[in-house]
Amino acid sequence: MSAPTLAPVTSAWVTGWIGRRGLATGACTALVGGVALWLVLQPLGHLPGLVKVPAVAASLAAMYQGYRTAGRSIWGATWDPVFWLSCVWLVCLASGAALADLLPLAEHADITASIAEPGNARPDLLSSHPLGTNNFSLDLLARCLHGARVSLSTAMLAATFALVVGGTIGMIAGYLRGRFDRVTGLVTDSMLAFPALVFLVALAAVLGAPESAPEAVLKTGIALGVVGLPVMIRLARANTLAIASSEFVVASKVLGATRSRIMLGDLVPNVVLPLLSYSFVLIAVLVMAEGSLAFLGLGLQQPNPTWGNMIAEGGLTTLTEHPHIPLVPGAFMFATVLSLNLVGERATARWNPRESNL
Repeated sequence: MSAPTLAPVTSAWVTGWIGRRGLATGACTALVGGVALWLVLQPLGHLPGLVKVPAVAASLAAMYQGYRTAGRSIWGATWDPVFWLSCVWLVCLASGAALADLLPLAEHADITASIAEPGNARPDLLSSHPLGTNNFSLDLLARCLHGARVSLSTAMLAATFALVVGGTIGMIAGYLRGRFDRVTGLVTDSMLAFPALVFLVALAAVLGAPESAPEAVLKTGIALGVVGLPVMIRLARANTLAIASSEFVVASKVLGATRSRIMLGDLVPNVVLPLLSYSFVLIAVLVMAEGSLAFLGLGLQQPNPTWGNMIAEGGLTTLTEHPHIPLVPGAFMFATVLSLNLVGERATARWNPRESNL
């Protein structure tokens, strides 16, 4: 009689032992990787790049493997470590950008306040400039966080503008059809055929170069939002066409529901989720676009930081002698765009599984 009861107890004990062993193994691996990374960056920071770069990569790989092993031992094999790393990065970046004025950071824009600081200082995690300084002795960590305000705010404003305006136009065109749909299709085709960079340069010439961060967010955000309109219009129209032929929409028509009632009650709740999932990817694209405009000198100008004009600081000489100056903001932009794409893919798989399989 006791044999059947021992099997579940034994299985649970084995599962718990394996889970604890996986957690301990993962924690030790991540700790070893962290210690190795600290040794490479601090006591052995004088090593040549050919040795230092592979050592840093190996240390980061060990930390990730330990984090993955520990996480899956707690939450199971289906737990996605990359997705949660992306979420943590986006939350930390947004929090740091929002609280940059309250954090104990060094000077990021006022050149006169950084005269006593070392110029072109290399990254030193234990110093007052953990990510180094530029040639004006301005702190790169502080500049990256303050620059994130402009870059992310611009991309979010542009995506919101494209979502609201483009989504509304696309839904109306997809539901009403007829002449309005044909005109909308012609306009969106024309906008897609026109080179986006030339259009942005023309808008920058009309609106003028921004002189402050709020002005840069508004001007560049609206310009990028206009560029993002055609894709959002098409996406909203395609989803509206698919949903408008659904049985519940037909039933609403038969019951005498008005057009406005059908659009607001039936179409909007079903169209907005695919648009929101795509917005994450659109924000990632717009972050790159804003950086490109700033790199070309069409966005916010120095010493006010954005990721684009920070990367533009690194000429050939700077890139050779002080590669951390353009690489630090470039790493921030890379991690942010990658995280937004990964979160967008997960949102698309959850809210719009039909398109996620394409």
